Amino acid sequence: MKNIFFLGLGLFFLFSCSNDADVPVYEAVPVQFEIPSNFPELAYNIDNNLVTEAGFELGKKLFYEGKLSSNNAIACAFCHEQAFAFTHHGHTLSHGVNGGVGFRNAQPIQNLGFQSLFMWDGAASHLDLQPIIPITSELEMGETLSNVISKLKEDTYYQDQFVRAFEDGEINTENMLKALSQFMVMMISSNSNYDKFIRNEEGVTLSPLEMDGLQTFDNKCSSCHATDLFTDQTFRNNGLHVNPLLEDKGRFNVLEDPNDLYKFKVPSLRNIEFTYPYMHDGRFSTLEAVLNFYDTGMVDNGNVDPSLLRDNNTYGISLTSYEKESLIAFLKTLTDTKFLEDERFSEF
Repeated sequence: MKNIFFLGLGLFFLFSCSNDADVPVYEAVPVQFEIPSNFPELAYNIDNNLVTEAGFELGKKLFYEGKLSSNNAIACAFCHEQAFAFTHHGHTLSHGVNGGVGFRNAQPIQNLGFQSLFMWDGAASHLDLQPIIPITSELEMGETLSNVISKLKEDTYYQDQFVRAFEDGEINTENMLKALSQFMVMMISSNSNYDKFIRNEEGVTLSPLEMDGLQTFDNKCSSCHATDLFTDQTFRNNGLHVNPLLEDKGRFNVLEDPNDLYKFKVPSLRNIEFTYPYMHDGRFSTLEAVLNFYDTGMVDNGNVDPSLLRDNNTYGISLTSYEKESLIAFLKTLTDTKFLEDERFSEF
């Protein structure tokens, strides 16, 4: 009995030591975070949600996790594909569970840490809150937050990773949303040819056609697509025909202010070459179609931004054929191949 007892005791200590070694612990290893020199200050307060290696990896896993949806198949990444600046390539409107179709085009996920309002209508006032909208939308992920948390609690990976990522180790809504934010805050697109030209890096220059496009852009586009984020983050009515099938009133739906009727957030133009189709409802499939709309297609829907009123009392931005050609050449300099192929943001 004694020998068996010591053998058993030895096995007890062996398994105890082994288990202690495998028990996850909080890992507060910060991720290096640099603001590009040509960017504005960060809007997201990372002091309240320090980006750590474990938190970033958890957020990445959640971003590609189908369990955030009611059918366990629709992840955030379903509508946000990296190769297309995290947009829903080829879809005018976002798709979701049970064949559901949303009523807006999926926006790019890039440089969100520099913004303070999210979604086409600004319905989310904090990055941590933004994922709640698609997760709980019946047309997108169709799930409740409580069900998501219940599913995550049953998964051994998440049981361990939440402990590594957060000091309290809790699998709860707050920590889930913070992990997603840690992932999204790191998704900075700032290494296009334009950026390298502006920062005098790698000897990059722009062609004469691209330079002409930049000049036209500065003269005719930059009041709305401002700063090197290429958005002033305001909400504007740009004179689109109202889609009768959607009757989307934009920012008005959030605050019910008549002055916000048909206003949508000015989108960033970064990686615009790959984020088609364009506009809040994906009505334009090419950049040529977008520029033709601004030149000759705008309509007075009752609340068009006054900056778009021309001297002849029509709305639009007058553009010659060459200006359109050069603008498109310039806009393609905003493509950030490094971002589109960055393995840090890829599922595998």
